[in-house]
Amino acid sequence: MVKLIASDIDGTLLRYGQTALPPALFDLIRRLRSAGVLFCPASGRQYHSLRQLFAPVADEVCFLCENGAVVFGPGAEETASVLSKTPMPRREALALTRDIQALPSACALVSGQNISYLPRWPEALVQDFCYWTGNLVRPLDRAEEIPEDILKVSARCPDPAAAAAELGQRWGERFQMAEAGPIWLDFTLSDKGTGLRGLCRSLGVDMAEVMAFGDNWNDVPMLESAGEPWLMASAAPALRERFPRQCGDVLSVLESLLGELGA
Repeated sequence: MVKLIASDIDGTLLRYGQTALPPALFDLIRRLRSAGVLFCPASGRQYHSLRQLFAPVADEVCFLCENGAVVFGPGAEETASVLSKTPMPRREALALTRDIQALPSACALVSGQNISYLPRWPEALVQDFCYWTGNLVRPLDRAEEIPEDILKVSARCPDPAAAAAELGQRWGERFQMAEAGPIWLDFTLSDKGTGLRGLCRSLGVDMAEVMAFGDNWNDVPMLESAGEPWLMASAAPALRERFPRQCGDVLSVLESLLGELGA
């Protein structure tokens, strides 16, 4: 029996470029909760941003944030428990940040527990980023000024595959490296699979009781960990070969599950 549903956001629940979830999803999440099934957004996004996106049910779900680097339990933003947190070694994270900044047309985003630090970002790009993500942000001159643990370092770049080829030689073995959308390449010590397994340990849920949805390479560890993985039909052909259970719409799968549960 499914007890936990973990779902990626961008490219899975949201088409790229969209900013609001379908309202019907919130009713499904409430019905699932009543049937004993907990919902967990699983994303490279920040906690604050995810709470805004899921505002009608934000206190009722768990949040797997920053590609699994930090996981929050249900509750209000100020009081929800941090169930797991995996900082990067600071010296190496800062060196990676400098390498990203040296790439043509690239910016580095450095993630704390609930702040996106934007070192040397143009003001127009900061405004655009805030509009699309809803993140709590702090522009600064130097990443060395960041006053907390670094959980994730991301490259905002026009070609993540090319950036991965450039950065992977030095950093690909040291950190988890994954394309996270059309313009993002993420580096963490954890991944969505690590975060999901930590969440399940905290909740006492067996991995076989987890349904998971994703569409991109950074979702693979989560999909491989879950007992019932679903890949979006729009995913890359190489991913479709690995995950035969596919769908074009997450909400329809959730409706079918509720039907099976009689809820």
